[in-house]
Amino acid sequence: MLSRLSFYLLCLSGSALAADMPGSQDLDVLPRLPRSEIVDYQDVASLEKRYPLGAVQRISSQLRLEREVLVEGRLRALTYRLPDEHPPREALAAARRALLEQGAQLLYWCEGRECGSSSLWANNIFDNAKLYGPEERQSYLLLRLAPPQQDSLLALYGITRGNRRSYLHAEQLDASTPLPVVLPVAATLLRQLREHGALDLPHLAAPDEVWSELLGRTLNLDSTLRVRLSGPAAAAWGQALQAQGVRASRLELGTATGDGLLLQQLR
Repeated sequence: MLSRLSFYLLCLSGSALAADMPGSQDLDVLPRLPRSEIVDYQDVASLEKRYPLGAVQRISSQLRLEREVLVEGRLRALTYRLPDEHPPREALAAARRALLEQGAQLLYWCEGRECGSSSLWANNIFDNAKLYGPEERQSYLLLRLAPPQQDSLLALYGITRGNRRSYLHAEQLDASTPLPVVLPVAATLLRQLREHGALDLPHLAAPDEVWSELLGRTLNLDSTLRVRLSGPAAAAWGQALQAQGVRASRLELGTATGDGLLLQQLR
């Protein structure tokens, strides 16, 4: 059995033993799983796409999204058939860790039924019927890539179908105009903090109204969570979060070094 380190080294190698769809190629930013196979591929010079920032639902025959990002630009989309021993959530977890280490910003993350209808994801969001499967077996990530690719979005969707075949769908959309500010979802920030034990926000030099409100909502989703705040403006962030209703007893000040704001979960 491969060790975890060996598995990630294989991911980064980008090699595949299976035959890919003719003319297809990997995305430069996405580590490839060993023995995965590209079964669908497209490269479109200009296309307008919407990417959900919440559950996908149909209400009164209309597609409804809680929040979304609407972007136009070059689209590269590919679908991998995954080997049976590596489920999609494992592939998405490896991709998420690698991209965050590169400085990408995680905007939205859902798993299972909280993502909404798998049929709508497959047919309305990604236009690929291969991606339809049981809703409890789906996962989705939306990330904004790190500079100098800050005007590119990466969407990842994983599913294990009823026939036990697993797929990972990836779309990179390079916007034709600069992307506006897109705030992460509070529940996603909380999940990231719990999963990784820390939330690194190097761009937050000092408290502002928008991010103070967002981080306040994030921490107030779990009233038992305690965090350490580090960074040059850690004390000011502590005051700003208390103004958003976060109890002072849940906040601890760390070091004043580093860039921006670092939140660390206290056990």
